[in-house]
Amino acid sequence: MIRRIPRILLGAPGSGGGKTTAACALLWAMKEKGVKLSAFKTGPDYIDPMFHRKALGAPSCNLDLFLCGEENVRRLFAEVSNGTDLAVIEGVMGLYDGRSPLDDSCSANHLSRALEAPAILVLDVKGMSFSAAAILRGFCTFRENRIRGVIFNRCSPGMYPFYSEMAKGEGLTPCGYLPVLPEAALESRHLGLITADEVTGLREKLSLLGKTAAETLDLDAILELADSAPEMDWPEPFPEENPAVRPVIAVAKDKAFCFYYEENLCLLQKLGAQIVEFSPLSDERIPPEADGLWLGGGYPEEYAKALSRNKSMLESVKGAVLGGLPTIAECGGFLYLLEELAGRDGVFYPMAGALEGRAEMTGRLQHFGYSLLEARKDSLLCKAGESIPIHEFHYSKSTNDGEDFTAHKRGKERLAAHGTDSLYAGYPHLHFYGNPEFARNFIKRCAKWREKQ
Repeated sequence: MIRRIPRILLGAPGSGGGKTTAACALLWAMKEKGVKLSAFKTGPDYIDPMFHRKALGAPSCNLDLFLCGEENVRRLFAEVSNGTDLAVIEGVMGLYDGRSPLDDSCSANHLSRALEAPAILVLDVKGMSFSAAAILRGFCTFRENRIRGVIFNRCSPGMYPFYSEMAKGEGLTPCGYLPVLPEAALESRHLGLITADEVTGLREKLSLLGKTAAETLDLDAILELADSAPEMDWPEPFPEENPAVRPVIAVAKDKAFCFYYEENLCLLQKLGAQIVEFSPLSDERIPPEADGLWLGGGYPEEYAKALSRNKSMLESVKGAVLGGLPTIAECGGFLYLLEELAGRDGVFYPMAGALEGRAEMTGRLQHFGYSLLEARKDSLLCKAGESIPIHEFHYSKSTNDGEDFTAHKRGKERLAAHGTDSLYAGYPHLHFYGNPEFARNFIKRCAKWREKQ
């Protein structure tokens, strides 16, 4: 299907350059202008889309070329942005940073080219003047790209006219600037920004960003760049299925477990599942109607003491998992199933104990990045030999990572994750658009559970 979707991608020279700040400011300002919006995040980030959703009041999803493949990325983009006036895509890391340190595959630049989306560079100019021109020229000439404009971040009103002339000199559209706004700063921790639900006064911060952007960004110039994106032939979305049995999947959602690709949950619903949410922190037990369980990633180490105190929930989860309830436990959810987890205070706290082992935080990233996960035997999500692209991003290590899958990365292999007839549990995060059969198999197993009950 051929469709016209006005779209832009916000990139930067590197992490910490202000992409999320610029994206949220732009989304808020455009929303106040009456523009119908959709938002996206490049790559496997869970936290930035939370801020998009807070700024937009609408879904934001991830577009990851490695995890999903180009066709499914295009499918997701077309489905979510259908009928909107402007699609804003936030980049990841630096514009050219992707899967490998030697090329830009799976980078924001790669995505910009795959979607034919004009890119706007968010350039932090704090502490520089004419050097900004060198950065602009370097980024514009380094590789094939679709860089068309620039937003100057942490820029003073007095310096913007000079930066504007620099942009024009490099053939770019100056799209305005954002000044230093310490009262709207977004804090970080070891896995990235503090999650949206944890930021004190978030709405006030976003409002300040949006009001400032309305005055300092050239919204009309940005819309004009977005309108310059060509029509494209987009893949049809996955059709909705209406099975006779619609199993209920209980999804852990609170401050400890909040890392989910929203499009994964939407796909499960498209394929016939019903989603109910619960809190391992505050609820007494998993929902009694659950035919399946999903414990996502997050920050269980930050809330280890509180999770450990909720003994009725721990017993409920342990009983369900050992009793054969179909269960997915990714990263933080996997740690929750172990016997013990060390909190940020270094104390080991009892967890569910559905799996042997313990886990603790380390001072550096463990097994960071993309891999291909291949099953060594038949299990809940797949058959032996089947595979799915994965991503890992964690500072903890466990004494029992599992041995039922093999993770392949740049010619190296390691054993990873637990897989039984009713359980997937391990550090690797899954994106079902990388292999939708994994989602279908999960739903089928949940439906069988419901029929047995």
